[in-house]
Amino acid sequence: MAFTLKSLQFEHEHALPDRHTCVGSDEAPALYWADPPEGTRSFVLIVDDPDAPDPRAPQRVFVHWLVYNLPAWVRSLPLGGAVPTGAVAGQNDFGNEGYNGPCPPVGRHRYYFRLHALDVKLPPLGAANRSTLEEAMDGHIIASATLMGTYEKTKKTRKVK
Repeated sequence: MAFTLKSLQFEHEHALPDRHTCVGSDEAPALYWADPPEGTRSFVLIVDDPDAPDPRAPQRVFVHWLVYNLPAWVRSLPLGGAVPTGAVAGQNDFGNEGYNGPCPPVGRHRYYFRLHALDVKLPPLGAANRSTLEEAMDGHIIASATLMGTYEKTKKTRKVK
C-alpha cells in the first residue's frame, strides 16, 4: 500500500468548497491518511499555494497551514483543524498559527496539502514558519503524501474584507 492523504470535503485535483475559504467559514477540511512507512516517528503537514498572487504570473509560494510533531499513531485531523496533544501549529503567511484558507485575489489557484512522514520527532520550535520547519525536517523525511485542491473566487462569492 502507498502512503495516502485524503479529505471527505474534496477530492484530489477538484475544487475546495467555499466553507474552507475566506468567503465561507474558513475552517480547515478534515484530513485522513493511511499506510505511512515503517519507522515513522511523527508527521508534518504543510499547506501552500504556489500560484500567488496570480496563477498567470506566480511570484511566491504562500503558506496557509503548518502543523508539526503530529504523533506517529495519528491518522486524521478533524474538520476545523484542531491538532492533537503534542502537535504544534506553525505560523502561516497570514501571520497566524493554524489554518487560514484560500483567498486568491485573481484566478484559479492550486492548494497543496502535503503530509510528510519523519523518522524523528522535531525539537520544540514554537510557532515556526516554513523556513524554520523545513530546516528542522531536512534529512528526516521518509515519505510524503499529497492532496491538491483548487479554488477561485467568483463575483458571486467575492467578499470585501
